[in-house]
Amino acid sequence: MHELLDWVYSIAIALVLAMIIHIFVFVPTRVSGESMYPTLNNGQYLIVSKIGHVFHKDVNYGDIVIIDSRVDRPRTWADDVEEPLDNYLSIFSSSAQQHNVWVKRVIGKGGDVLAFHDGHVYRNGKVLNEPYINEPMEFSMDGTFTVPKGYVFVMGDNRNHSSDSRFIGPVPVSHVLGTVAFKL
Repeated sequence: MHELLDWVYSIAIALVLAMIIHIFVFVPTRVSGESMYPTLNNGQYLIVSKIGHVFHKDVNYGDIVIIDSRVDRPRTWADDVEEPLDNYLSIFSSSAQQHNVWVKRVIGKGGDVLAFHDGHVYRNGKVLNEPYINEPMEFSMDGTFTVPKGYVFVMGDNRNHSSDSRFIGPVPVSHVLGTVAFKL
């Protein structure tokens, strides 16, 4: 009986440590879909740093980030705990898999004025040099869009096949869950 309790104790400690690392330090994840092609491929594994999310650090232009696409609701600490639990449960049941966590690239930050025309993105009046995109963008918009303070504007590299800020709106910085540190 004593040996069984030791095993249960060891497993419980390991799970708690794994959750702490998953919530606060880094998380392995997998790309689902083609929205970041050719930079990332469907099924590719990533290591995401959560340090910026935990310490509320700014992201940089061009960073590949993981976002919570549910921009119409505030995020709480419970979301940071629930997501790893759902991730672990999805190993055993696909119904536990969440589809609100997306991989995208930071295009604009608070105060930036963006325009979309002639197959290009313009930030503060200058065309972005984007060698990473799959093909010229078909999306265009009359006028400009100013990214609100405390938000970022994100887009997929496969512009013609990506749900991103063009459709869900700007993403609150609190919804940026991490930055891709390694591609495997």
